[in-house]
This record gives sequence, C-alpha cells and structure tokens, in this order.
Amino acid sequence: MSQPAPAPLPRQGADGAPVFDARALIPDGVKAEIVLDGQSYTLRITRAGKLILTK
Repeated sequence: MSQPAPAPLPRQGADGAPVFDARALIPDGVKAEIVLDGQSYTLRITRAGKLILTK
C-alpha cells in the first residue's frame, strides 16, 4: 500500500518552487521510488548524505 505524498515544507525556493525535505520523501532513510509519466526512478540517500537519482 502506498503512503501519501509528503507535503512541501512551509516555504518556497528562490524561484517560488515548493521545497521538500529529502528525508520526508524517503521515510526508511534509504531509498524511494518516484514515477514520472510511467517511468520509475529511484531516489537514494548515500551513507555520505548525498542524493542519487537513477532510472
């Protein structure tokens, strides 16, 4: 069962775009799947605290 999408933080980026906390997108602290137009991508937080997005 999928979880509801995290809400943006109550602020906007410099260009007005919504701001999300990556750890809220990845609740288990390891990886999350993101879908765009039917294509799946994996967003992962590395041990060094970096973000990696792969197809």
